[in-house]
Amino acid sequence: MTPEEIRLRLDQERVAYWKRWGPYLSDRQWGTVREDYSDNGTAWDYFPHDQARSRVYRWGEDGIAGISDSRQRLCFAIALWNGNDAILKERLFGLTGTEGNHGEDVKEYYFYLDNTPTHSYMKCLYKYPQQAFPYTQLVEENQRRSKYEPEFELLDTGIFADNRYFDVFVEYAKATPDDILIQIAIANRSSHSHSLHLLPTLWFRNLWAWNPEAEKPFIKVVQSDSNFSLIEANHSTLGTRWLYCQGDAELLFTENETNYERLFGFENGSPYVKDGINEYVVNGKTTAVNPNRIGTKFAAHYQLDIAPGETKIVRLRLSDVQTLADPFGAYFDTTFQTRIAEADEFYNRLCPFPISEDERNIQRQAFAGLLWSKQYYHYVVHNWLNGDPGQPPPPAARKTGRNHEWISLFSEDILSMPDKWEYPWFAAWDLAFHLIPLAVIDPDFAKLQLDRLTREWYMQPNGQMPAYEWAFSDVNPPVQAWAALRVYEIEQKIYQRSDRAFLQKVFHKLLLNFTWWVNRKDVEGRNVFQGGFLGLDNIGVFDRSKELPTGGHLNQADGTSWMGMYCLNMLAIALELAKEDATYEDIASKFFEHFLYIADAIDGIGNADISLWNEEDGFYYDALHLPDGRQLPLKVRSMVGLIPLYAVNVLELATLERFPGFKRRMMWFIRNRPDLKNNVACMETPGVGARRLLAIAYRSKLQRILQRMLDESEFLSPYGIRAVSKYHLEHPYILHEGQNDYCVRYEPAESTTSLFGGNSNWRGPIWFPVNYLIIEALWKFYDYFGDDLQVEFPTGSGQKMTLKEVAIALSNRLIDIFKQDTAGRRPVYGGQETLQSDPHWRNYILFYEYFHGDNGAGIGASHQTGWTGLVAAMILQNAEHKAQENF
Repeated sequence: MTPEEIRLRLDQERVAYWKRWGPYLSDRQWGTVREDYSDNGTAWDYFPHDQARSRVYRWGEDGIAGISDSRQRLCFAIALWNGNDAILKERLFGLTGTEGNHGEDVKEYYFYLDNTPTHSYMKCLYKYPQQAFPYTQLVEENQRRSKYEPEFELLDTGIFADNRYFDVFVEYAKATPDDILIQIAIANRSSHSHSLHLLPTLWFRNLWAWNPEAEKPFIKVVQSDSNFSLIEANHSTLGTRWLYCQGDAELLFTENETNYERLFGFENGSPYVKDGINEYVVNGKTTAVNPNRIGTKFAAHYQLDIAPGETKIVRLRLSDVQTLADPFGAYFDTTFQTRIAEADEFYNRLCPFPISEDERNIQRQAFAGLLWSKQYYHYVVHNWLNGDPGQPPPPAARKTGRNHEWISLFSEDILSMPDKWEYPWFAAWDLAFHLIPLAVIDPDFAKLQLDRLTREWYMQPNGQMPAYEWAFSDVNPPVQAWAALRVYEIEQKIYQRSDRAFLQKVFHKLLLNFTWWVNRKDVEGRNVFQGGFLGLDNIGVFDRSKELPTGGHLNQADGTSWMGMYCLNMLAIALELAKEDATYEDIASKFFEHFLYIADAIDGIGNADISLWNEEDGFYYDALHLPDGRQLPLKVRSMVGLIPLYAVNVLELATLERFPGFKRRMMWFIRNRPDLKNNVACMETPGVGARRLLAIAYRSKLQRILQRMLDESEFLSPYGIRAVSKYHLEHPYILHEGQNDYCVRYEPAESTTSLFGGNSNWRGPIWFPVNYLIIEALWKFYDYFGDDLQVEFPTGSGQKMTLKEVAIALSNRLIDIFKQDTAGRRPVYGGQETLQSDPHWRNYILFYEYFHGDNGAGIGASHQTGWTGLVAAMILQNAEHKAQENF
């Protein structure tokens, strides 16, 4: 094993806690539901950015390029001041959901450059302007713009003109699990000298304000001279840590306490409050910091004069050792060099195949973004609803408001988040896709995520999983069984380990969740599912998470197909577990039969009274079931009609022979229910290698769906599969019902509809998670049909490809979003010239939430490495396939 793998093993076996410290600090903690104590649940507006420097958080902390321990008791991050800003730059700035013309969005430039699973080495970059940060301009211009105009970004303000900014590189290297070396390198990119105030900051999360019995920690000076200062941080449960600060820095202390006087006009309990260091540095208020040099928040104040093109380095060391005589000597440099080399060795071992340097850079930064987005997530709904001792009680309306029914949810874990600013909370279906690349680099962490999500302190007693913090009761696609199986398989393949105990434990919890779906989301009991929201936001004619304005209910092609996919994933897990426990054969048979009923119902053959398959169009559509009994197909060509492709599984002949009980029951069902077997892919006709195929879309339907999906005038983009067919650009779908018209039009970029608000748009752009599942489905179909089935790619081109070749081609189109083309330009950056051509920008990668349906430009959340981090797995998979073909 590589040294990094050894560290992972030691941490998993609890021999050495290499993951105790990590990048668990949010880039943004304000503007979340858990920090919202307003009367009317307006989380975006209740805790504005302007209050964040002065007001203590209840549930977590935030900072720039920061770290904390795994329970977020002690935090470290950097703060900066360019001499022109009105406030210290202690946290990232962005627009809230109510401020932006396309919803919330971070308005900063920062890049996650490297990270290892144990966080033995980490590196990131923050670009800090030298002029006053344009806070007001960003808000006002974005509010002025309509939904038909693009967002106004920080580069658009001109603040980076003439390279008037600093590149601030922050690196961490662990000498031991509790001895963390910190190096901050600041490069002046402008042609003029400029001074910078750097304030590496150490502080305790405030627990004592919410719990009167909690012992208050302290930070104080131990020694200080021209070589270094030694700061002691003492906590009753964490123990003592020492921060070594290189050089003769000014030492500033205050308390992590709310400034009630500034915010609310009340007298402060202490003269030293959270924004005391800001007041001292920016406004020259000398009484704002404690002259006795003790408190719960500390910063070392470095004033740096940096010449044009010069880089200055500041070093610190957060350690469990007090007696380091030479904390910044040769050992410091050697440790950094060793950890960087070990990181290279680890990632090269995981991807030993020949790929370009550009692809390796993209993959490495994708992995880094996933690991930097691990966050401490603390939310106890019972306490949030009822309030804390000694604090004002929450408003009475909270007891019947958002998440009130999730009183059993208790989270205090390190979780994988979509990103650290836009989404500083977990999202259940996003998380499933994070786990694919995470399983490549750290399968134990990936498994832990699924274990937590299905635990009794997350999952409802009835089996429902929490969706995401803004509405735990919303319904996301049930992809956790797929994720569990894929994590299991990835660990088998890369690490030669089969964690059957994990698979078995998760399987039993998923049985509860599957039962919840069957009981709650099949209104008529006919195996046609509604689902509602299903994570696709504004893809439909209506807001599917609410009551329909027409009345009645929506029979969803995607909801039904997700359940078909759920059945097949549970079937596959059951057969894997049956290898060592024959009782799982019976459960496998149950899911086999249930799948047949669902596949039958989606085509309106069994008890369903309308088919969701449209024979004329060769496509699946949702159907509106009106109160008067009418059934209206909603003929929107969207991802909803492609999701039936996901419900596919291939059974190997060896599997059937190994489980005679399952095979016997399967054959009985085929003989005695020919009405069901005729409507799904054939279980009797063997495919390649005598395999059997279970799929909603059998051969003829598959070919017709692919004919549309691979048509460049419909779904096929140069950069993947669009969420809505481009056909609807000139032919919008309009439903006339009653006095109202409801419309869906192809929109390749930002959404122009206020449906669901925010910046998510499923009406045309390219989304990585659903593309990834399409590619997986094509591989499964290829496993059955082999080279015998070929389709036009693109449709109408006359060029025939196997489904394997189509899958690889689609993967390459998605990867091409980030790769430099022959002109050296990356589609992800569109027409933004600085990002395209400037040598200090062009090789840093942003992994957006989604991408323009026609040109591949990044849109939405700019750091959602979460599911867009799938590109790291795609690069690995394509490189492996290419290597096998060349072997």
